[in-house]
Amino acid sequence: MAASPEIDDLIQVLARMPGLGPRSARRMVLHLLKKRETALKPMIRALESVDANMVECEICGNVDTRSPCGVCTDSRRDERLLCVVEDVADLWALDKAGAFDGRFHVLGGTLSPLDGIGPDDLRIDSLCRRVEEGVVEEVVLALSATVDGQTTAHYVRDRLEPYGVSLTSLAHGVPVGGELDYLDEGTLHQAMRARRPVALSDA
Repeated sequence: MAASPEIDDLIQVLARMPGLGPRSARRMVLHLLKKRETALKPMIRALESVDANMVECEICGNVDTRSPCGVCTDSRRDERLLCVVEDVADLWALDKAGAFDGRFHVLGGTLSPLDGIGPDDLRIDSLCRRVEEGVVEEVVLALSATVDGQTTAHYVRDRLEPYGVSLTSLAHGVPVGGELDYLDEGTLHQAMRARRPVALSDA
């Protein structure tokens, strides 16, 4: 390896990031090294600031530098609408697209028995407490169209059924097996507008 161990370590760290491989990581490191003043040092400062100030929102599970987060404290959002997502990346994707003007709840993943992830490992109880307060009128289940995502959606639906809220899910535009974070803004808008009622289980 032509680079020093320190530079190689940085390449290896970046190569583990989503969407990056060894070749992309090398190009990124070379760019940072060539542009130390305008790229590397600002990145270091930004990373240190985030590391020192990042917290998880006590209400929705978003990550921010304050809790409650900016989404939860935004008075322009309709508190009667609550969108349930798997991960913070999904919240950010929907929020960036401007496809939803309500509030969010991040589960922190999906149910996955094979991986040992059960209901107690997700933020489902806190979701039920939010709905139980009586302000929420509609819960949008914006979970990925994967087996684990739909299994989680069914479980959440069953848990929320006693509260009598309207349950909807994303519809047209979300492909089977698709993950929200990888969809374009137009698709997200279409899916949110075409959300449909979730069928409740038979009593």
